[in-house]
Formats: sequence, structure tokens, C-alpha cells
Amino acid sequence: MFTTKSLYTKSGFQVNQNIEWTILSDDQCEDIYMTALELLERTGADVLSAEAREVFAKNGCYVKENRVRIPSGKIQKALTNAPKRLTLCDRNGKRAMMLESGNIHYGPGYGNEKIMDIETEEIREATKADVADIAKICGGIDDIDFVMNNGIPSDVPAAAAEVHSYEALVSNTVKPVIQEVKNKIQAEAVMEMAFTVAGSAEAFCLDPFTALLVENEESLSIDATAADVVIEAAEKGFPVIFSSKLVTGLTAPQESAGAIVCALANALVAITLAQMVASGAPVIAGGCFTIDDVANETFPIGAPEVSLLGAGLSAVLGYLNIPCFGFGGATDAKISDAQMGLESTFSLLHAGLSGTNVISGAGQMETGEYGSAFLLVMASEVMGMTRRIMKGVAMDEDRLARGVIDDVQPGGHYLGSPHTRYYFKKEQFWPKLMNRARIDDWTAAGAKTLGQRTMEMTKSILAMAEPEALPAETAAALKDIVAKAEAKM
Repeated sequence: MFTTKSLYTKSGFQVNQNIEWTILSDDQCEDIYMTALELLERTGADVLSAEAREVFAKNGCYVKENRVRIPSGKIQKALTNAPKRLTLCDRNGKRAMMLESGNIHYGPGYGNEKIMDIETEEIREATKADVADIAKICGGIDDIDFVMNNGIPSDVPAAAAEVHSYEALVSNTVKPVIQEVKNKIQAEAVMEMAFTVAGSAEAFCLDPFTALLVENEESLSIDATAADVVIEAAEKGFPVIFSSKLVTGLTAPQESAGAIVCALANALVAITLAQMVASGAPVIAGGCFTIDDVANETFPIGAPEVSLLGAGLSAVLGYLNIPCFGFGGATDAKISDAQMGLESTFSLLHAGLSGTNVISGAGQMETGEYGSAFLLVMASEVMGMTRRIMKGVAMDEDRLARGVIDDVQPGGHYLGSPHTRYYFKKEQFWPKLMNRARIDDWTAAGAKTLGQRTMEMTKSILAMAEPEALPAETAAALKDIVAKAEAKM
């Protein structure tokens, strides 16, 4: 467009299209994978679900009591059958999250028992209304791709808290929902609600807008609930995220490579189980690592090892072409301070650069004890900055600006150049929270800190939110499903 040089093609011209943090080489990924295969074939894993053990036994695995040993060929076949890519849509069927080839998607953390009150800033127990507010806030921010319950509601029956959370989320945003479930009854209720919103199970599976999430907290020991949910989801063709939540030195080896091996082994058991139930069953694998801070008796979520191990697991799953789930955007800080900004930014950047497909965690504070909508909104600015960095330096003759530089001449300026006008908004990141004004203008505008601007923006988004409501009959049907689930628990 602006070039003065004729078009041509260079021989052997290599391009780094975007920035990528290559934490492990293919050879390292292969070693980790082969180690996991050997462990599952030689040592095996304890599978605490009788139904899952029956599936493995029927498919040629060696089962003795709770122990299941899986021949490597069975796992390799499962990886062949497992989808190499998945798509999550919004509630209206529009393609929203393409989980493939290092595409990254950000969202809030989940499962906090407490939240920071948006008006008073006090730490209190979360309510169902808070879950709805998080959905509305996420719906109003372009850089947030999906929603989760950043707070477990305390004003509903505890056994059905996750079911109530899903009702609040899916009713207050059209964005994809990832819902943690604690048992099979919750999973069945969430799936029934999703099918109801979509109109039918078939319509949902064509354009899925929800994924279940189950956590597993041991190495080579698969929780009965997690296994049962994987089976239930596979039977219905419902996307499920299997996440290992491991602590190095306690539930996983202290050394990074060994911890990644254990998380991968867990994931391979879940993937193989799902594919034995239904070939092609949609599974996303991953996890959240932490360390044992013996000095403070805590499991920090802002430690650098969280990012390092998460990136390592993402690298191996990417090598195996399995859509991956990871962690980023959280902090161990107790208040909105510099530590909060540093830890959340560091982990968001590295989770993005590692190509993790689904990145949860933004908004979690104090080792995950409570959720903060303010941190979530602040983190969204970092999400946008990370995406801009990941675009890298685009290279073609037009962008090299050879002719433009020649036209302007040494010492000239580019403000009036058509080239500048064309690329002005395309090339630059435009912040919503970061302040670049001169100090006099900043002072005249109230000398507001980043924290103050974030609070104002959070409240403004919530005040202006007008989520697309579900049809009245659908909303009523969801309430009936929630009530039916409560009665089963």
C-alpha cells in the first residue's frame, strides 16, 4: 500500500509472527511424556471411582483393587481420538473461544469463599448476587473472554452452591461460562441447565457455551468425583476441564520436572477415561501448581513457581495437541498495593506467553482466600497489554516503511504521513486504566491513583451493565432444575 518496492518473495525467509515463551523444547516435552507413560504402565494410578475402574477393565487395562495400570498404547490411542481443538461459543451461538494452537483466553478465578465488597471494600462472605455482579462486570470488558464464580455464594444451601452459581452466571452474561462442580449431581444439574438454555442437548453440543471444571488434588490418584464427572460429561458430549491442583514437596515432587510429570500423568488418565467412554469426547487438561511456604504455613498463588510450572505443563500439553487450562492473574497480597499489581501482572504475562488456552485466576487475593472485582478489572488492562506484546512485530514491505522513510527524509516527522494515519490505531495499545497524562493534567483531573481509577471503572461497568436476559420460561426452568438438584443433595 505504501511501499515503493515491487512485490517479491524471499527464499527461506523465516518469521516470528508473535512472541512466545518456549519454556520446554520438544525433546524435553517428549521426555516428560514418556516418563508419564512409563509410570502409568508400570506403577499405575489409584482410581477411586468404581465406575471408572470398570471402564478401564473393559478396555484392556490392568485393574487390581483401586490400582489401574494403563498400557502405553491405550493412552496413545486416546490421544489420537481426543479433539486437538475445541471451540466454546457465547450463549447466542457465536464462536467465542478457539482452544487451539496457543490461542489464549482470560477469565476470573473461582471458588473463593469471600469477596471484597465493591462499595465498602470490606472482606465478607460472597452471595449469589456477587456472582451475578462478576458476570456483569466480565460481560462489560472486552479483554475478559469467559466467566467463573469468583466467590462461592453463602446465602444458598452449601451443597448446591455451584449449581446456584451457574444459574447466576448464565443468566447475567452471554459470554462462555466455566463452572466448577464438586460432584456428579451438580454436574448433571449444570448440564441440564445448559441444554435448557440452548434448547436441546443436540443444539448445545453443536455450539457449546459452557465447560465443567473438576479438580484433582493428588498425584497418580484420581478422585472418585472427578472421574465420575469426566464419565458423565463424556457420555453427553459436554466439554470438561480436568485440572490437577498440586503442591510441590507435598502432593507432587519438589523438583519442577517431576511435578509436571505427575500433573501430566493425571491428565492422561482423565483423557484416556473420557475417550474409552466416548471417542472424541471434548476434554481440556491442565492444572494449578503451588509451593509449600513453610515459613508462613501457606500455599502461595503469586509465587514464580506457579507461573513456571504452569507454563511447563502447557508446553507439554501443547506438544501433545491437547487444549490446556492454567492459572494467572492472582496474588498473595491482602490489599490493593504494589505486590498485587506485580504478582498478578507477572502471572498473566507468562501464562499468555506460554500459550495456555484457558487462563483462570484473575481477581483472587490472599492465597485465594477472597476475590476482588477491582483486581479483576485491573487485570483486564494487563490482559490487553499482554495481547499487544504477543502480536509481536509484523513484517512485510509495507510495515518496513522503506518508501515512507525515504519520503519523510532525515530529521523529518511522520505525523502527517498517510502511513501514520493508517496504522495509528492498529499498531498502538490504548489503555483504559493506565494514566499517561502530564502531571498538571493528572492533578487537575483529581490526582487519582490507579487503585482509585480502577474502583471507579468497576462501579461504572456494573452500573451501566444491561445483560441480555434469558426468556422468562427459560429462567423459570433453570430455577426448577436448581430446586430439583437441591432436593437430591
